[in-house]
Amino acid sequence: MTDVYEHVHDPIARAVIESAADAIVAVDQRHRVTVWNPAAERMFGWSAAEVIGRVPPIVPDELKAEHNAVQERLLTRRGGEGEADGGQISIATRRFHRGGRLIDVRIDTSLLKDPNGTLLGWVGVYHPVEDDELLQHRMTERARLVRRLNDIVADLGAELDLAVVLDRITAALIELTGADACGFVKIEGERLRLVSMSGLPERMRGRSAELRPSLVGELLRSGKTVKLATGERRLGDLIWSELPGLHTIALGLSYLQNRPYGALYALFSGRKVGHTELELLELLAGHAGVAVGNAVAYAEVVRQRAHERAVIDSSADGIAVLDRDLVVRHWNHAAHTLTGIPPEDALGRPLPFDMPALGEMLTFRLGSGTWLNVLAAEIEETGELVVDFRDVSEAKALEEAKDLFLATTSHELRTPITVVQGFASTLVNRWDELTDTDRRAAVATIAERAQSLGRLVEHLLLGSRAGADELAVAIESFDLSRVLEGVVAGFRSLSPLHRVELEIDPELPPCRGDAMATDIVLGQLLENAFKYSPDGGTVRVGARREGTDIVVTVSDEGIGIPLGDHERIFERFVQGDAGDRRRFGGIGLGLYIVKRLTEAQGGTISAHPAGRETSHIESPQKPLNGTMTTEPINAERTTRLLSVTAGRGPAGGARAGEGTCMRLVLRSAG
Repeated sequence: MTDVYEHVHDPIARAVIESAADAIVAVDQRHRVTVWNPAAERMFGWSAAEVIGRVPPIVPDELKAEHNAVQERLLTRRGGEGEADGGQISIATRRFHRGGRLIDVRIDTSLLKDPNGTLLGWVGVYHPVEDDELLQHRMTERARLVRRLNDIVADLGAELDLAVVLDRITAALIELTGADACGFVKIEGERLRLVSMSGLPERMRGRSAELRPSLVGELLRSGKTVKLATGERRLGDLIWSELPGLHTIALGLSYLQNRPYGALYALFSGRKVGHTELELLELLAGHAGVAVGNAVAYAEVVRQRAHERAVIDSSADGIAVLDRDLVVRHWNHAAHTLTGIPPEDALGRPLPFDMPALGEMLTFRLGSGTWLNVLAAEIEETGELVVDFRDVSEAKALEEAKDLFLATTSHELRTPITVVQGFASTLVNRWDELTDTDRRAAVATIAERAQSLGRLVEHLLLGSRAGADELAVAIESFDLSRVLEGVVAGFRSLSPLHRVELEIDPELPPCRGDAMATDIVLGQLLENAFKYSPDGGTVRVGARREGTDIVVTVSDEGIGIPLGDHERIFERFVQGDAGDRRRFGGIGLGLYIVKRLTEAQGGTISAHPAGRETSHIESPQKPLNGTMTTEPINAERTTRLLSVTAGRGPAGGARAGEGTCMRLVLRSAG
């Protein structure tokens, strides 16, 4: 036996330790062996030389909580009358033999102090046991508690709601330890917050306290996982002091991903606390960390799923999620809108259209006429497929319109340029052969075609500015009557087949807008009226007041507008797709420019069948005596005015009831 008893100076005491029949093991405050007598060598199989200065490898992992609880209980326990502080704790348990088998032992553990009362560590006396009835009772009770703890842990593992998990933990702690109240505090930065409790007033839920001066802070700094606190001075200032008669607090740390998440408290105001309660607290706190981790992970998954679902459901793109069997499992609102297929008809079935290869884009047209761009991607973790489809009908239409625009513009430019080139070449090559009259005619033709080119370029420029929202208008008061008279005067001499009538309310107030822009608008409306009534006829221009607005109408007796196109004709390039209207030339920008200039002034423009428009609006009529009256124009009178000859208008125009009326609404300045 080597001299390892640093604080044992009495030879008799040394002899007692060496000759004792029971194993005696002493450890310092760092749990390293300082005493290991011959009986300990015989009981456990390790020699003193092998374990002195080391942590003894005799405590099974599943019993370390019990071992720690005994030592912590001795540090905080007060002895009874005639008993030294700390006293002795006896437990029946098991320890490892060097050969790997477990030994049933009864351990009497007490604090180890020097003659001055300084704590040196702990000392345990190990008694081998066989048929001790008390031992059997304690082991049976321990087995019962372990089984109940396992049941509780299994129950906690099946629950994924964090609040329910924490409430069940506190309730289970009361059941297992007999505590008078329990609580779970969550560590939030530098503070603690009471998130669950049992046996405490409900008003305490949610209370917070500083972490550093708290018992949890002390426990974290100690490096231990369990702690006991006693004494009025330490407990009186805590929020737990609302429990009457509180004398002891036991707490254990719960970890989440190897980081302290919170602490489980057991509060005692009646019964005393033993090492068993501490052991159960430590075990339950450890399992609580696992259960809380599961609940937190589940809550995060639910949150992410909810976030993903919100993103999918609010997406303007149609999104379908397909399982491994290519069956639709999710069908968002946009998918319903784009395809017309409701979720109940899409879910559980294959995708209702062809799916592209992964990473490739497929563009096709649905039966409804909607063009879709479709992409597919795989979710590697689940093997699911996400199919995203977007409505590109507008882009497709714009692409087709641009192609048509290029073709139309090329055609519109080619004709006048060819004429200009032809006549210019004739003048250059045959100048001396031509008469003065022929020369003048050629120059006039070149000038007329140059004007056509100028108008075409002006339309292109205006259309470009309108598309970029760069139309500049000056909003001010102006005399609309003068603008109307000027525009009409310029068109009256253009065609011998057309007659232009102008009717203006003499009480017409000033208009608020841009005079130049309005001049362009009216000129384009009259140009269209002439163009689309090739057989001639009457073009009627009227202006009157309606409430706070001024209404200008331009009606013709031409070919009219197909049903369903009365709004489309104001879009860019749409004229090129207007069937029979295509034979009249143009690039389809005129009415688009009209609409944008009108809206820039705060007005509106709309198209109607001529007979239908004049049959339902009130139009000022001028009787023979020159005074203005306002009376409705009924359908019968309209038909009579348009039916001078069978199938023709008064000047040989369109069929009765056809033609177009453009209705321009501007703001009044009066």
